[in-house]
Amino acid sequence: MELFLQQVLNGLTLGGIYSLVALGLTLVYGILQVPNFAHGAFYMAGAFVSFHLMAEWGLNYWLAMLGSAACVAALATLAERLVFHPLRHSSGLHPMIAAIGLLLFLEASAQAIWGADFQRMTTPYTGILEFGGVTAPVQRLLIVGAAFGLMVVLHLFLTRTVTGSTIIAMAQNREGASLVGIDANKVSMLTFAISGVLAAVAATLYAPINLVYPAMGDLVITKAFVIIILGGMGSVPGAIVGGLIIGFAESFGAFYLSTDYKDIIAFALLVGILSLRPQGLFKGAH
Repeated sequence: MELFLQQVLNGLTLGGIYSLVALGLTLVYGILQVPNFAHGAFYMAGAFVSFHLMAEWGLNYWLAMLGSAACVAALATLAERLVFHPLRHSSGLHPMIAAIGLLLFLEASAQAIWGADFQRMTTPYTGILEFGGVTAPVQRLLIVGAAFGLMVVLHLFLTRTVTGSTIIAMAQNREGASLVGIDANKVSMLTFAISGVLAAVAATLYAPINLVYPAMGDLVITKAFVIIILGGMGSVPGAIVGGLIIGFAESFGAFYLSTDYKDIIAFALLVGILSLRPQGLFKGAH
């Protein structure tokens, strides 16, 4: 039973991180109807900025996370203005190619600034707690609490505020939202900024139990795409549920099968679920 609960904690940790990244990705997709491949680079940039602020500027963990969130939000907003906005009337292929180009540019920039070596981010939360035989590293508990707390805040923002409602309205019907006076440019910039904050927080939470390097966002963004396809393109609940499904599948799969197949499990699940439900789990839900 202890081993089972240990995997539940690991699944919640992975699921929380994946869901945060997928939420940013699905919000942007809801507005632009374009898969933003550069979102993985925003995740990577969030980890490197936090690492730099802690290692070079001596900021504490939480201040570094706030600084990283602000920097990546600005980076994402700049990307929307300079890369995606000029291509808003182009075919879907052009923004996709531009997003891939931005991903490669940001990864090369990170390598030029911080080098290609793997870095390890420190954390003040190095303790380990014991709950009924279950070993729970404090950093993992922090990830679970912070990730799901941020999801609740985002849900309340989208459903209880006027600004959040404009994002949902734009995602559901862009032309209709414009007709009732919603500024599409402001909503697009805000959505990219929110996606940048989610990516930076996710990266800063997960980096202390992982490593920081220029290509760290590639696998994460691939899994995030699996999650939003699994949950239903553009669906916020789908991104959360899909993230948890992939997180638990990887955790239990690595333990009961083999760690060698952990990264394949997500794609096997995608094929299996979409063969039964091609539209995803929550198509059209917001």
